[in-house]
Amino acid sequence: MTTPESQDGVIDNERVLSASPREIFEAFKQPEKLARWWGPAGFTNTFELCDFKPGGRWIYVMHGPDGKDYPNECVFREIEPYARIVIDHVVLPYYTLTITLAESGEGTRLTWRHEFENTAFVASMRDFLINANNENLDRLEAVLAG
Repeated sequence: MTTPESQDGVIDNERVLSASPREIFEAFKQPEKLARWWGPAGFTNTFELCDFKPGGRWIYVMHGPDGKDYPNECVFREIEPYARIVIDHVVLPYYTLTITLAESGEGTRLTWRHEFENTAFVASMRDFLINANNENLDRLEAVLAG
């Protein structure tokens, strides 16, 4: 179950996944796996660089179901194995994504927190962003389920 909340430039999504923190972390760490689930439903990815380490760059293009390409560049700011990943999106729209993983009796509680620089952008895109985050987590769950 996902419980989206939002305030100003922040959008939070939370979900309990049946996978372990280690399995979820590995889905981020392995570029070939990450490319399979990153982004909303219908999107695919081409990774130019995915240097999964603190300070490492992540350059990729998301290919939308509408045929458009969406270039992205990020920096992995913090990585705490099996517990926390902080990603700075360093092109428009600027944001920080913090993913936390905590063991739960049912699996792993994943918290997905987007903090956008531009609050007006979030206000105009709130519903899309909440839905896109949920679709992204759906895709993660599908990859984890095998």
